[in-house]
Amino acid sequence: MALLARPRSAVALDIGSSHVKMLELETDKSGKHRLKHFGTAALPPEAVVDGQFMNTGAVVGALRELLARHKVKTRDACVAVSGNSVIIKRISLPHMKRDELEESISWEAEQYIPFDVNDVNIDFHILSDRPDDAGQMDVLLVAARKDLINEYSALLIEAGLRPAVIDVAAFALENMFTLNYDVGPDPVALVNVGASTVNINVLRAGTSAFTRDVGMGGRFYTEEIQRSLNVSFEEAEALKVGGSETDRAAVVPEEVERVLSTVSENIATEVHRSLDFFLSTSGGVALSGVYLAGGAAPTPGLAAAIERATNAPVTLVDPFRRIAVDERAFNPRFLRDVAGQAAIAVGLGLRRGDDK
Repeated sequence: MALLARPRSAVALDIGSSHVKMLELETDKSGKHRLKHFGTAALPPEAVVDGQFMNTGAVVGALRELLARHKVKTRDACVAVSGNSVIIKRISLPHMKRDELEESISWEAEQYIPFDVNDVNIDFHILSDRPDDAGQMDVLLVAARKDLINEYSALLIEAGLRPAVIDVAAFALENMFTLNYDVGPDPVALVNVGASTVNINVLRAGTSAFTRDVGMGGRFYTEEIQRSLNVSFEEAEALKVGGSETDRAAVVPEEVERVLSTVSENIATEVHRSLDFFLSTSGGVALSGVYLAGGAAPTPGLAAAIERATNAPVTLVDPFRRIAVDERAFNPRFLRDVAGQAAIAVGLGLRRGDDK
């Protein structure tokens, strides 16, 4: 949802509940993208809860530290929002011209969103520009509460940045995917498992057909390990991956495996329920695959659990797959370790202010 005009270059910031991810891309005349900056900064527990900033100072400090550490000069920034304050609906409307829809969209949106239309920012994307036999057209309607948008804008300004684009996390995930993978006609599910939210976006013939945010994620592993083993949050985070948080190849202790398995099955069940709802209303189509991203994506057993639940092959995404990376500037192992975390940031890094 492009709210403000953006110049050609902007820094992408994915502000999650456990980490801030910062990325900037350069694009040459041929359209090839090159990684210019990328870094992450951890946030203290409870700094961001359910998309709400509970410790603004900690988040602003993390943003400033990231920008300074990586010597980022760009001041224009783009971020993503998700959760209950964001409504995405695919709706059918009588066919009309774009300028007519722009004039009437607020009135049309009233019947589809659970908020007062005066309390939201509204955007839309026309999915089918030609009327069907009934004279209808498909429109993707997006509404985000103004207080959420204002909160993100104020945060960026306090960090010394200029808000350029406020996008939706599910659509940033889609942008990342369409850059790096060949999009076919069959439905694929993009699933981003963050610390406290799972973003789901089903693409059908390259177009978003279903989106949903589920209120669970990687932090559930940490909290369950804390409860089961009576250890600190920091110790539980390390145990979750068998050692250093960036060491995804580490061996997970046996006593943690049961906890990881239980939480993975719970997440997989919620993902399956969401996808099953889409499939049950889509004329008997089947998923051709699930593409898994997010900081919790490499958690041992999660991909296998989702594969069993959905009966579809699961692939861990590589958001840098078609991005030029200078290995002298970026450690390849580091990028592999944080690939899941970078997915939404890469999608944001592709945005332009006049995008929809």
